[in-house]
Amino acid sequence: MNMQVSNVMAPPAPKRLEEMRLSMVMMRDVLLKTMFRKNLENVTDLSEAVCLPVPVVQELVDICRGQKLLEATGTLNANNGGEMGYQLTDAGRSRTHDALAQSEYYGAMPVPLDVYAEQTKRQSIRNIQVTRDQLVDAMGHLILPEDLLDQLGPAVSAGRSCLMYGPPGNGKSSISNGIRDAMGDKIYIPRAIEYAGQVITVYDPIVHTAAEAEVDDPNSLRRTANRFDTRYVRCDRPTVITGGELSLDMLDLVYNPTARTYQAPLQLKSSGGIFIVDDLGRQEEPPQKLVNRWIVPLEESRDILALQSGEKFEVPFDTLVIFSTNFHPNEIFDKAALRRIFYKIKIDGPNQENFLKIFALVAKKKGMPLDEEALIYLLGEKYPEIDNIYANYQPVFLIDQMISICEFEGIPYQMTPSLIDRAWANMFVREEQIEH
Repeated sequence: MNMQVSNVMAPPAPKRLEEMRLSMVMMRDVLLKTMFRKNLENVTDLSEAVCLPVPVVQELVDICRGQKLLEATGTLNANNGGEMGYQLTDAGRSRTHDALAQSEYYGAMPVPLDVYAEQTKRQSIRNIQVTRDQLVDAMGHLILPEDLLDQLGPAVSAGRSCLMYGPPGNGKSSISNGIRDAMGDKIYIPRAIEYAGQVITVYDPIVHTAAEAEVDDPNSLRRTANRFDTRYVRCDRPTVITGGELSLDMLDLVYNPTARTYQAPLQLKSSGGIFIVDDLGRQEEPPQKLVNRWIVPLEESRDILALQSGEKFEVPFDTLVIFSTNFHPNEIFDKAALRRIFYKIKIDGPNQENFLKIFALVAKKKGMPLDEEALIYLLGEKYPEIDNIYANYQPVFLIDQMISICEFEGIPYQMTPSLIDRAWANMFVREEQIEH
């Protein structure tokens, strides 16, 4: 069944400690380290810091008191609503230092990997149904060939991998971003997940855009906002874009030896969203090798990661992967790899009619008056030099060049054959031998 956009089920907040599915030792140690590092002493502040409801944190505090790791300070602090204060005992400080020596991680309580896997299913990219209207709205600023949306729509709605190929400068990156913008809903990203006692941080403010917090209407009978598990951050569906800098080790867990914690690799951070591999073929590793790394995740919706110890484990793989390249697919992939990429879409340069539409749109946006004589000169004299091959980037390039020249010469924005010549000279470098 396809859920409609923005109907993602939120992860429910745990009501009791036994619902946490984490080891008691780990929860206790995260609580003690957070108290120590953040200098906190009451349950409300601790609840906010470890992202758990107050009753769950109170249960944990009571257990720590029973183990003589915490003691009540005996003062009801007027500044925090007359709440009881707590502090570490000598045994508690000693336990905290031991715990910090094992891992510096403190703050939000991690989500067990199997619990996170359940939430991944609830908000899967494969549940999303993108309509033609949504794609048109998201790409309305682009002038695209008629049949392109016919191909893109099913690819995006299926949440399957997609290869866009064609000559450079024709908006493969803009189309990828348009696909992202068409997905208007929100999902829940865990701050950190736990596997085998190890903490892996997932939420990354560089990759994830946190949504505005919903404010409850105090007059409403049913108050619904912010009732989800706050160990997650409600975010737009993420987009990770990599280009020539992508290497295979960027797809592995990153271990921080100082903090003794792991950071999720890029494809795990992009879970529930889009991973764009731009400029495929420009990386140091051959494209075939890069695509081989994606074969199991693309086919089986699971990825395999390894801890420092060498132990391998499975994580959900729920990402729409878009490969974008200026090479012909047959040049960089074998047949087996091509078979595994579900959709192959050629993004070509515009025909002359669409080129003129783009040119007129860009000129209007930038305040450059169109000139018929200059356009006839551009199409009749300059483009035959390059076999009348048009590209989407060219109107912006030529108009920006002419604007820069007009500003430098102190003349009103205008389009003339001589200004076209000067702009064209910067778009293509003349072939010549240079003496070294």
